Amino acid sequence: MVGLLLLEQLANLSDKAVVARWVQNPYYQHFRGMTQFQWELPCDPSELVYFRRRIGEQGVALILAVSARLRGEHAAEPTVVVDSTVQEKNVKWPTDTKLYHKIIRRCWKLADAHGVPLRRRYREEVRARLMAQRWRKDPRKRKAAHKGQRRLRTIAGALHRELERKLPGAVGHERREHFTLLQTALPWPVR
Repeated sequence: MVGLLLLEQLANLSDKAVVARWVQNPYYQHFRGMTQFQWELPCDPSELVYFRRRIGEQGVALILAVSARLRGEHAAEPTVVVDSTVQEKNVKWPTDTKLYHKIIRRCWKLADAHGVPLRRRYREEVRARLMAQRWRKDPRKRKAAHKGQRRLRTIAGALHRELERKLPGAVGHERREHFTLLQTALPWPVR
């Protein structure tokens, strides 16, 4: 079992792959101490999992240290390259829609906090456009979702421009950080 785990570490293989290669490769069998070629599997791949559990983390670390000594100079690399493309990320899709909704909510809060009467709040329309986003991946409803996203962007821009006009100058300068999100999100320049 230790020989199979060492081969797995050296060749960067899975449990199934190392057992399958062991039957095909006489060098793998010689590494494990076999003097004659074997035609049957050395073990079931799941037995490697049970063996790793039995030896624990310290045993696996010891096997890893032995495989590093077997590699010699090739084990010590000057730089380590980490590929994070397979890691889970904290990204919610569709990001544009959620961003426009966040901008609209901030505009509503800002207007309520400073007593600015908005010409129109768009509450029902925003709710309906967000509901259209739920079926975004359905080919028959994709067009409605894109239309809803464009309308949310328009509403966000309209609320932003109205707030810039109606807020007093001192408040507008204090709350400039609320509008930086909008300036990066909207495709047209915000004045």
